[in-house]
Amino acid sequence: MGRVSTAPALLAISHGTSSPAGQAAVAALVDAVARRLPDVVVRLGHVDVQQPDVAASLDAIPAGTPVVIVPLLLSAGYHVRIDLIEQTAGRDGVTIAPALGPDQRLVDALLTRLEPLTPQPEDTIVLAVAGSSDDRANEDCREIGRMLGARLGRDVTVGFLAAAEPRVDAAVATASAATASRVLVADYLLAPGYFHDLAVRLAAGAPVAPPILGDDEPPASVVDLVVDRYRQVAG
Repeated sequence: MGRVSTAPALLAISHGTSSPAGQAAVAALVDAVARRLPDVVVRLGHVDVQQPDVAASLDAIPAGTPVVIVPLLLSAGYHVRIDLIEQTAGRDGVTIAPALGPDQRLVDALLTRLEPLTPQPEDTIVLAVAGSSDDRANEDCREIGRMLGARLGRDVTVGFLAAAEPRVDAAVATASAATASRVLVADYLLAPGYFHDLAVRLAAGAPVAPPILGDDEPPASVVDLVVDRYRQVAG
């Protein structure tokens, strides 16, 4: 007779994207998490853009199963603090884990993505982040910038793609005017999609590293991070 899991289900909730590459990258991350947790029901849902949404994702999990929602979001902005709470209201047995960042394992992934650009000590690094109407989320991103700077041994400027200043184009222009060396853009986005394409446009020719997830295997450090966020809550 098969063993029945009593562990809470893990419902990974991404932002959602219309980009097929972004959709595939996030799905690959969740598949990797499922392989790491063979005795746990692991599902993927979305807070925006894609289906299934949060409600449909919860409905698809066997009745009576406790659920840990792990936001596949790099900072705790509106979607974590408002959307997920509203969309799980009235659902028993649902707990929301913290957002993925800030965390050193995300810095590990950023450094790996920067490596093909061969950063030199004299290069200036701009960290492109999505930006949020909640400045607590923006501060999470600024903290990642400080953590990345500490690892690289230099200051890192944070440039926002929306909702906050300085914007990426302004940050790149200011950095370019201040140095004769290269300006490199580190892409603090989970997966390909609209914001990555915007980062490339706003970088105005400055080299842009890929997002954290791509068409290769998800970074082991990020898989570990998702599993740890689940275990923080599941016990």
